[in-house]
Amino acid sequence: MSVNFKCLYCDRYLSSRNAYSQHVKYCNELKELNTSTEESNNDISDTVSSINEMSLDSDDFSQIEELQSIREENLPPVSEISYQYESDSNYAGDVSLRSEEFKNFDEILSESLQNYTEKSDTNMSNTLQELEPKKLEPKSLTLQDNIEESEVEIKEFPNEAYADLMTLVTKHNLSNKAGNSIIKFFNRHSDLSQSPLPKNIETGRKFMDKMNISQLSYSKHCILVHNNREYFINYRPIKNCIEILLSNSEILQHFIFKYENKKHQGEKSYAEQNSGNWWKYAEASIPSSACILSLILYSDATTTDTLGKSSLHPIYISLGNIPTWRRNKEDAKQLLGYFPILFAKNEKEKTSPEFKKLVRETFHKSLKFLLDPLFENENGIDYKINNRIIWFFPKISTIIGDWPEACTYSLIYKSASSNFPCHFCLVQKNDLIDTMQDQIILRNHENMMEHFNNNTGHSVSLEPVENYFWNIPNLNIYAATVPDRMHHLDLGLYHYQIEFTKGILGRSSIDKMNERIGAIPRYPGLKIFSKGLQSIARLTASEHRDLMKMMVFVVDGLLSDDLSEVYVKWNEMYILSRLEIFKESDLEKFQKAINEWADLFVILFRKKSDSKMKFPKFHSWIFHIVDTIREYGAINGYTTETYESLHKSYVKTPYRLSNKKGIEEQIMKTIRRKAIIKRRVTEELHKTPTTLIYTSKLFEFKLLEASIFFEQQKKNPDLTENMIKGFAKFLECLDLFFDMLDIISAEDCRIKIFGSVTLKNINILRATNKFQNRPWFSNIAIAMDDAELFEYQSDNRTCYAQTLLITEVILPNKSPFHLALVQWYDFKSKKTPFVYDCPLLKLVEIYNFIEIEAIEEIVHIVPRFDTKDEYFVNKFIF
Repeated sequence: MSVNFKCLYCDRYLSSRNAYSQHVKYCNELKELNTSTEESNNDISDTVSSINEMSLDSDDFSQIEELQSIREENLPPVSEISYQYESDSNYAGDVSLRSEEFKNFDEILSESLQNYTEKSDTNMSNTLQELEPKKLEPKSLTLQDNIEESEVEIKEFPNEAYADLMTLVTKHNLSNKAGNSIIKFFNRHSDLSQSPLPKNIETGRKFMDKMNISQLSYSKHCILVHNNREYFINYRPIKNCIEILLSNSEILQHFIFKYENKKHQGEKSYAEQNSGNWWKYAEASIPSSACILSLILYSDATTTDTLGKSSLHPIYISLGNIPTWRRNKEDAKQLLGYFPILFAKNEKEKTSPEFKKLVRETFHKSLKFLLDPLFENENGIDYKINNRIIWFFPKISTIIGDWPEACTYSLIYKSASSNFPCHFCLVQKNDLIDTMQDQIILRNHENMMEHFNNNTGHSVSLEPVENYFWNIPNLNIYAATVPDRMHHLDLGLYHYQIEFTKGILGRSSIDKMNERIGAIPRYPGLKIFSKGLQSIARLTASEHRDLMKMMVFVVDGLLSDDLSEVYVKWNEMYILSRLEIFKESDLEKFQKAINEWADLFVILFRKKSDSKMKFPKFHSWIFHIVDTIREYGAINGYTTETYESLHKSYVKTPYRLSNKKGIEEQIMKTIRRKAIIKRRVTEELHKTPTTLIYTSKLFEFKLLEASIFFEQQKKNPDLTENMIKGFAKFLECLDLFFDMLDIISAEDCRIKIFGSVTLKNINILRATNKFQNRPWFSNIAIAMDDAELFEYQSDNRTCYAQTLLITEVILPNKSPFHLALVQWYDFKSKKTPFVYDCPLLKLVEIYNFIEIEAIEEIVHIVPRFDTKDEYFVNKFIF
């Protein structure tokens, strides 16, 4: 076919009209982009500094970059990705550049530019060295290795301005288009003869991808080929992940090296993992001069988009040597990689035993590939900590995940209806809750390997796949897959308890229950379900925990005392599970609380359960959680609560920034860039708010004009009953307060009334007619002094009151008085002062001004529904 059409902007010829039209459009856009960049740089060279006579932004360097992009497997050129970002309306909505970032850009770069102008342009070349090409093993490649032999090694940014720009773009997930606008804006308004910034954000991202930081390298490895499709595991070397954790100075300040035979109040106790029996026995198996490196693995498949059409299966690693409170922070965990997710060619294959077996084999093969580098040397491994070489023996301590994930690690049938559904022990399904503790036979590597070798695994619900962990020393994989409180309790058994409660209530009682839930008073941090429980299936773990704090009062008097009691027993058990230290006596108390709740749960709801309470989670919580605490320490150290948030950082946000092609590799690049930024940016510490900061000033008047002011406010339709009551008692209570302080003259006294004030414990005290369209008058606890204790009945030296007004009283030549006008509660009955272990109160006609500094804490007080003037102090706030 003859060549008929020549491009208007370049020397290329096209053979068809359609191809010509598409090419001209692209060529024109490219020409406009180059023209605008040249204009913004005032016809000055776009190079940052010369690197061996070759500029970063020169044509030669761009050709290398383009060649690298083209050669990366399964990824389109980055230019195509940037065009997709710019045209994708969803992406623009998610990561659009905010106006305040434009406003502060000069301030962000000012110090960097000073450093830049003081340095020689040749400084950057000192960060670059020739990089020797590496030979790759078949089927295993490092993504950074797809670079020409002439590629250079880069470890630092060219200058501080360049670094700060890429920090801004990476931290706020800005698109290429937004970043390019910043560059154009800066170059136009800065008065520099040479721009310190990259030509465009695409160049900056490529520059970061070429930075050679060994600890942040990532690779991919082909695990298998199925249906003519290669399946890769995208990963970071496990030793590098550990090095990053061990290089964190904040983590090392609290790092645990040795077993501690911890005692509390004279009793053997269990807190951090190093106080458990597992650490004791593992440490006894290694030389005394060496230390245990306790590995904690967490994995969970998660959807990447709101429609759930795509998913990824990340695995993370942390160390049991890090105390629980510190391990809960994101930087104490590292992404290890993404497991491949296999696809069946049709529904028949998907449900076949052969495919299910292949999925499990692939999972354990991937684990072997990820973890083997740590165990290939039987003599341990050396790590440098604070300039000292420490001899470690890596040991897998716990596996954290939900029940299906635990079954995948232990290779036990996932179905709750299987004959032996518990991955801890060999108890048949029909005996899950009717067995005795001393009758339970625990699973271990020996008895499971025997069934596997004898092909009798099906008789104990064991998958016909060899378990990778059978060969790992000091590990019982069936005990190491610890019960997770969030999935066992929050999203599991408590979910059932609410559903069963609805099942035994009539329609009218369910409506009343929803009304009560909507009428629960507000409290800081507590979610209020204003419309009741519309769909419990959609509730998060956090929302289930919010329900725990209120359901005792919601079901009070709704059906029977047993219904209220089962929620009280649940809360007692749940609060005990959150202890940070368990003494042996606490474990006995905890086991008793579990048994008491479980017995009442079965009596009330067994008829509403299709399986007659044959829940594996119910069984494992009753029979295995206390032994797990003795083995691995307090439950707080192995819950998934703080791990679930990692999905946002390592899956959902990076997925949204990708062009949905070659997702894992793009996500790994995004995560690597963020890690590079974190290495040079120290997060700002959150400042503790100063106490007694008033907000929302409502009124201000002179004391001499108070009577006139209060008379006028009687006509204010926005005032609630509480504020009207406060105005009515204001002058009387203020006179009593002045008399107590012997203040005779209040001439020129001014009064300010506020809607809220921050207390010394950072909580916010409120007394306002409208906060988010609802009134909010905080209830408070006051610690009584010894003299007052003889006058009032108290709750362990504490009395309760409701705030009516928050005021600042200003007298000439005196420091302002910070006061709250309160109405007091008293116990409803001296004979039965507590119900459900909560104080039962009534409001009394006693009012006082108290100093805000005397307020001990804000408390949650809930009205007793269908009963006049009775109130519970909520003791179930945890």
